[in-house]
Amino acid sequence: MTDQSVRIDGNTLRLPGGVAVRFVRTLRLPESGTHPLPPGLGEFPVRRVSDFPDTVPEQWRARGGVMVPVYLREAMWLSFGGTTEPAALQVGVGKVCAVSGKPWSDRLSRKPQNYVVLPRQPWLDGINSGKGTVRQFVAVPLGLGATVEGQVTGEETWGGVQLQSFPLRERKLAEWREEERRLSQRQRTSMAAGGYGAALPMAAATPGGPVAASAGRARPAAAMGLGVGGSMRQEVYRDVRRLDDWAEQPAGRVFVHLVTPPEWRRITGEAPPPSPVNRAEYTRVGLPWYDYYDQDAEDLTPADTLEGVKPVGDWLGDDHEPWQDPAPQQAKQLKDEPGKPVEGGDW
Repeated sequence: MTDQSVRIDGNTLRLPGGVAVRFVRTLRLPESGTHPLPPGLGEFPVRRVSDFPDTVPEQWRARGGVMVPVYLREAMWLSFGGTTEPAALQVGVGKVCAVSGKPWSDRLSRKPQNYVVLPRQPWLDGINSGKGTVRQFVAVPLGLGATVEGQVTGEETWGGVQLQSFPLRERKLAEWREEERRLSQRQRTSMAAGGYGAALPMAAATPGGPVAASAGRARPAAAMGLGVGGSMRQEVYRDVRRLDDWAEQPAGRVFVHLVTPPEWRRITGEAPPPSPVNRAEYTRVGLPWYDYYDQDAEDLTPADTLEGVKPVGDWLGDDHEPWQDPAPQQAKQLKDEPGKPVEGGDW
């Protein structure tokens, strides 16, 4: 089956409703402590499974989708920058919801919420396992029990990452577009008067070919899945819309296979990306880490089933890569500055 609505634009996956998803390489965090947001170190390359019918495993052809090369214990985050309209996006890790910890579903749910809201959620670095924190996505092979899928379900059947997008219902989308048109008109008026706030135009996308969609039936396990590493300060935002504002059926979905570098070379004939950056050296030379705070958004409560997921070090052994804590001035504040505390008094 071919899903004409999901396409590759460079290394960006474009799902219906203007949803843009990039897979970003990053520094792996220590598995103890809570840390600032690690930097983006370039995009993972993304290729369509259907472009390599003679070299991909047979079960991958049945699932369709795309593939991404990752090293053992390499960390990644999902960037949603470039998303143009409101959308609800489900993110699965081995068909376990990364937000709710519940089994993969073709329906949106509010109790518990099983999706992120775009474009309010700018990125997702890991599973929703703590209050105001997530545990980092880290690649591990299937068969050890170290993946989120293995720990939550007791089986490792699927691996990879699953994405599914839901647009607003037609009437709600029309209302949003009209409000955006009015806002844009106010911005143009302000700009003409010498004010600030005009939006910058986006570059036009040149979509690639359609991405073959998943057949939807369980097959032998893929090569790699996602476990978890260290904890970082990141909120998964609560949806403020009504659940029935969203479409009942997904508009697009895609299965993302995680491939080891040797398999990537064998399947595609391309050299894989270089091995990950040394994290201690990155911090030692003074490069930035990040904090992101949105004062108007409310954090979801952590998912019970995801709070108990153990880091991959419990299966693969201690992490011996050197670590150096970033200096306070290396953590750059993004979006809103956290408010200063208010002093109390007698009254």
